[in-house]
Amino acid sequence: MLGLMQDWPLTVGRTLAHGCALYPRREIVTRTVEGPIVRETYVQMRDRAKQVSHALAELDVKLGDRVATLAWNNARHMETWFGAMGIGAVVHTLNPRLHPDQIAWIATHGGGETLCTDLTFLPLLEKIENQLPLVKRFIVFCDGAGLPETSLKNAIAYETLIAGRPLDTPWDNFSEETAAGLCYTSGTTGQPKGVLYSHRSNLLHAMAVNQGDSWGLRSRDTILAVVPMFHANGWTLPFVAPMTGCKLVMPGAKLDAASLYELIEAEGVTMAAGVPTIWNGLVSYMQENRLKPKTLERVLIGGAAASESLVRAFEVEFGIEVA
Repeated sequence: MLGLMQDWPLTVGRTLAHGCALYPRREIVTRTVEGPIVRETYVQMRDRAKQVSHALAELDVKLGDRVATLAWNNARHMETWFGAMGIGAVVHTLNPRLHPDQIAWIATHGGGETLCTDLTFLPLLEKIENQLPLVKRFIVFCDGAGLPETSLKNAIAYETLIAGRPLDTPWDNFSEETAAGLCYTSGTTGQPKGVLYSHRSNLLHAMAVNQGDSWGLRSRDTILAVVPMFHANGWTLPFVAPMTGCKLVMPGAKLDAASLYELIEAEGVTMAAGVPTIWNGLVSYMQENRLKPKTLERVLIGGAAASESLVRAFEVEFGIEVA
């Protein structure tokens, strides 16, 4: 005998559906590569992600196909995640901090024909395009007017691609065990190794890390996602945020301490997630300028061990909990 409660697969699109149903006006805030701060609600993100799904399907992206991204943390990148994963494609996040030859090798090994990127990385991709034999098209996160001259084949502006697309693209018509994300290791012997995440693993990870004795995010929180989306699926923050209904702040390309502190203060950030290098810089900046965040309550530190001095600075000097 089977139970009758909540008989649906554990797919990541459910997190955004939940955010839209319970917190439709909650904001995703992005500092864009072009400079301005852009705001959209969870409902607007869902609608735009549905347009991405439709556009990708028109480009013949199907279940199991890889969609590569080389991009910073921003709303367009997150829309692409949900849009691609929603139709069963696998989001293949490329790490821009690797050597160009490794980026090219990983992109080819991953097998994707579509590569989505920020304006920042156009010069890099132009240099290695001849090492990307499988890539048929480049989608650039900008509007039509902002797309510069480029040698990249079939390059199209993201906003041009999704403009006017339908909002009724069906999502999640597949098993929860379907692959959702592909990340490659770094710092290992030989070539990087691909790690394939399922919808189920991502959703269960998101629920697990947000338990009370871990992150414990609430709908009243504002989370600054500094951890890159190419690093272990951004620690699943793009799924945890709509699942909890918190406000999500995406820093884009400006990861220096002054820019991060400005965002923390301007957006009322209560929790921030990133690697020790980022937090060492922020602590030094605050100490040098005699600053103390007004709203920041907790920082999540991962990716490497945090030093005792870093933890002590946050907790003793600034009264900010380290998780």
